[in-house]
This record gives sequence, C-alpha cells and structure tokens, in this order.
Amino acid sequence: MATSKKTPARATGSKGAVAKGRRVQQQTDAKDQQKTKASKSAGKKDTAKKQPAPTSPRPKPRPPLPEQHLRKPGQESRLDPRPQFEAPDYRGSGKLEGMATIITGADSGIGRAVAVLFAREGADVAVVYLSEDQDARETKRHVEKEGQRCLLIRGDVRDPEFCEKAVRQTVGAFGRLDVLVNNAAYQEHADALEDITEEHFDLTMRTNIYGYFHMARAALPYLHKGSAIINTGSETGLFGNAHLLDYSATKGAIHAFTMSLASNLVSRGIRVNAVAPGPVWTPLNPADKQAKGVANFGKSNPLGRPAQPEELSPAYVFLAAPSCSSYINGAILPVMGGSTG
Repeated sequence: MATSKKTPARATGSKGAVAKGRRVQQQTDAKDQQKTKASKSAGKKDTAKKQPAPTSPRPKPRPPLPEQHLRKPGQESRLDPRPQFEAPDYRGSGKLEGMATIITGADSGIGRAVAVLFAREGADVAVVYLSEDQDARETKRHVEKEGQRCLLIRGDVRDPEFCEKAVRQTVGAFGRLDVLVNNAAYQEHADALEDITEEHFDLTMRTNIYGYFHMARAALPYLHKGSAIINTGSETGLFGNAHLLDYSATKGAIHAFTMSLASNLVSRGIRVNAVAPGPVWTPLNPADKQAKGVANFGKSNPLGRPAQPEELSPAYVFLAAPSCSSYINGAILPVMGGSTG
C-alpha cells in the first residue's frame, strides 16, 4: 500500500499567528543586528552613504548655506548663492504659444522662474510685483531674452482696485488673458500664537488669500474656455508648521479655494489647480528666518536641500498648458522633494 509523505502540521488560530509573527520578528531582528554591526564598523563611511544622491544634472547648493538675513520684502539680487531659475536643460515646444499670462510675485523666486519658462513656451508675461524694481527688471530682461513681451506692474495685491487695474493693463497691452498665476506671498514666523499681532495676522491673510481672491475675480471676465488659474500653495498647507501658524492657515485656505473654484468654473471650461512646494531657495525664507536658521534651510527635506526655483517652474507650465493637463482640475500638485509631514 502506497504511503503519502506527511507534511509538517501548520499551526492555526491565534497561537499560530503569534508563532508566525515571532518568527518573522526574529528574522528581522537578526537582520537589524547585522546592519547595526556593519554600520558601526563602517563609521564615518556609513554616514557619507546616507547622504541623498543628486537628482538633477545641474549641481544644487546644499546646506550649510551662507548665513544671511534679508530685509523684507527681500531682494533676490542679494541672495547668496543666487537662486537657479533659468532651467538651461528645459527645451520649449510652444505649449503656451500666443497666450498672455499674469504672474504675481514674479519679480523673484518661483514667480521669476515661471515667467522665464512661460516665455520659453511662447507666452507674453505680465509681472506683478510689490516694490522690488531691480529684481523685476531682471525678470523682464530674461523674459524678453526668450523672445516674448514683458509688462511690469508695480502694486499691492491686497488692494482690489489695483488688481482690477493690473488685469486691465495686461489685456490692454497683450489683447487677451489666458493664464493667471497667483504667487505673491507674505511670511513671518512666530514661536507662539500670542506673538502674532493683529497687524501681523491681517497682513498675512490679506496678502496670501485676499490677494488670490482679488486677482482671480479681476481676471475672470477676461478668461475663456481653455484658460487656467494656478495658485501657489505650500507643504505647510498640507502638514502645518509650528512656527508659521498664520502662513500655514492661508496656504490651507488656498488649497480649499483652489478646489472650490475649480468646481465653480468647470462649466466655463476654466481649470484651477495649485502647486504645493516644499522648501525653495527664494528671498521669502531668508527674509523671515534668522541668519543661522537660513544656513540649514531645507536640510531636513528627504533630498537634504531646498529646491531651486527652476525645479518648480515646469509644474506651472504643465498645469497651464491644455496640451498637458486638460483633464486636471482642482488638483494640489506636490513638488516638495518627498513627504516632510
């Protein structure tokens, strides 16, 4: 009579689950111990291996950065090192050809980088800025270098009358309006809620959320099917920040405003999206943080450094161009080097 081979009995039920869990744990513990021994023997070499690898063909500055503190609103021309915004490896292909665009806060930082790439893709650009004339003129030179027209408009987006005037001036100069980028922002840290004065809170709210509302409302009569509104949000609007209570609140509001306005305007064929950056090397943070804090700016990011503006600007092109994102609406696009929440 043939006999069958007996297989080991499998433990079942809660006892079996416990036994299996402990076996897996023992295996993992053994591997952890081996890694710990290897790490100790490697010493400093092991630390070097843990440094994030480069993700860009163009070398990017890493902390420690030079200690510096800028006087608000912060001039990009005084930043050391100068932010990278020209995106030399980016090749335009006419994605925004013939379009007219407005970008607030485009004198420097992310706004300047977006202006350059919009121009490289064939769009005329109106640069709305607060007071940094020298920086704004440099942005204009780079837009015109790309072969497009550039209009400089100086003023405060907290003022609804100014926003309406800026839009009319843009349409008067370019004959149309296709894309609005809301990007202007105010940021000032506070260690405690009690440290935020009414003036401080009001300035942040009126610049960061009122300004977006005023510009969108002013632009809307001139936008059309295929147009786009792009708002600059932030990782702080997703995860919060213990020292940027008011700023984080406005960025959360911007995300909600983006999604709500997207639903409101979908019947008109106007898309509304947002980009949520992580730490970016612009005048905003050196004009907020103390010098020693600036030296380590972006160090805790998974990539171990802040982004350069040219690493953000392609996302704005993507969301502006119907050829790329006609089916994307109400999205909050994270460009933050990995989750830092």
